[in-house]
Amino acid sequence: MLRVFLSAVLLVAISPNLAQARTLMEEGGCSEPDVCSPTRAERQARERQDYAPLAAPSWADTYAQGWTEKQVQALTFPYFKANTTKPVFSLYDALGRPENLKIGGTFRSRIEGINNQFRPAPFPHSDVFAAFRTNIYAEYDTGHKVKIGGEVFDSRGYLQKPNSSTSTTEVNALELTQAYLNFDLSDETGNGSKSSITAGRFTKDMGSRRLVARNDFRNTINSFTGASFDWQGANKDKITLFWTMPHTRFPADAAGILDNAIVMDRENLDLQFYGGSYTFANVLGGTLELYGYGLREQDSGTGLRAVQTRNRRLFTPGFRLWRAPKPGQFDHEVEAIYQTGLARDTAAVTDTRDLNVSAYFFHVQAGYTFNTSWLPRLSVQYDQASGDSANPTTFTRFDTLFGARRWEYGPTSLYGAVQRSNLISPGVRLEITPSPIWDAFITYRPLFLENPTDSFGLTGVRDRSGRSGIFAGQQIETRLRYWLIPNAWLLDTGAVYLIKGRFLQDAPNAPPTGDTFYGYLQTSFFF
Repeated sequence: MLRVFLSAVLLVAISPNLAQARTLMEEGGCSEPDVCSPTRAERQARERQDYAPLAAPSWADTYAQGWTEKQVQALTFPYFKANTTKPVFSLYDALGRPENLKIGGTFRSRIEGINNQFRPAPFPHSDVFAAFRTNIYAEYDTGHKVKIGGEVFDSRGYLQKPNSSTSTTEVNALELTQAYLNFDLSDETGNGSKSSITAGRFTKDMGSRRLVARNDFRNTINSFTGASFDWQGANKDKITLFWTMPHTRFPADAAGILDNAIVMDRENLDLQFYGGSYTFANVLGGTLELYGYGLREQDSGTGLRAVQTRNRRLFTPGFRLWRAPKPGQFDHEVEAIYQTGLARDTAAVTDTRDLNVSAYFFHVQAGYTFNTSWLPRLSVQYDQASGDSANPTTFTRFDTLFGARRWEYGPTSLYGAVQRSNLISPGVRLEITPSPIWDAFITYRPLFLENPTDSFGLTGVRDRSGRSGIFAGQQIETRLRYWLIPNAWLLDTGAVYLIKGRFLQDAPNAPPTGDTFYGYLQTSFFF
């Protein structure tokens, strides 16, 4: 075990962030007013919060999201560099710096453990998991306003128990996650705008990433096949329109996951995801985003590759009003989402009754960044998401679709107790960034159920009678990131302490364990 632990610490997570970022460092300067600030402290604080949901924007991440080169450059210094800009070893350099080609890779290792499990049987009371993730990304510019891109991911796991909670969110060995063509349409849209169409397999972040995200902490990622149109006007307003078939990850069986079996993911018309958003720049000192997403699914496949679903036919509109933090200034974020349509209560073959869906999610936060060298930011926040009621004709549990949650609710993987469903949770958070080589935060959240008859978050604990109350417990989380070798070797470690409340102690299927402790140690090497 010690040998495995030490090897995991020494292994790496490589953010595909090379050729483009290297070019940006050589160019110097910054001309994007929406991301560039006049002082070092302001640049540091703005980046840390402006792109906070994308906790560690890799080169592949930023480029795939259509960020301009100057925007990427604005992220390189002097904030804590969660992605590298000049790695010790560069795959791009090793290939002789080929013209019009961007290429890079990632290898990440993480050892994590959980004690006093909050999930009911048959999950183990304690578990250990070693996660490894490798990805290589490349994009070729043909010189004719067409780019060809691709990315291969390999996500594997070891040491977990046979009845572990690990699933397709942790294991997806050797998968082609991106294979696309990107067409530059800026000349056609004109008037100083930038626009493009991406077609094929791709990953995507949208807005706050609460509904659509390229996962970062999670060992596997969401990937889609389809098309996306992205436009940005001269005034920084933005439009995104897309139609996709989300990938169903395989293997989905416990034996295949334990064996890290290589089974290609699948996409088809049985699962479709589509929608659009419009972002208004310069609204109340920040931005206003309006959006609406549609999801349509049905059972598909036969045999071992059969996929049983809840036959969701959902429409999810929402808005987000957001202002980026700056030193000596208050910031804010408000996001409200409603969900309607039809769905079934379970994915069982025998469940054929459609229920009317009426669910919601609401988030609000306010923060203040102190104008000191450590740039401490103190923020308070409040989240509320509907849980399923006892009404037999409606389904009211909010569905977060393809969103990410690590930055708000704590680590996922072996932990992941809290999600955007059946939740009422205020919280307070303190962040510090003393230098470009380390940062840290600590958060505290009391946790309540919005509906006492539904299960809490992803714990699987439920009291259909509602007699176990609504207090789930208290969560304390902390994280530290530190560059062991600047621009090359990153250490990321964190811990969560879940103090179980009455519900997680007294519900009929609550496990007879004490308070939950989870911790992880992760290393990343960038090439």
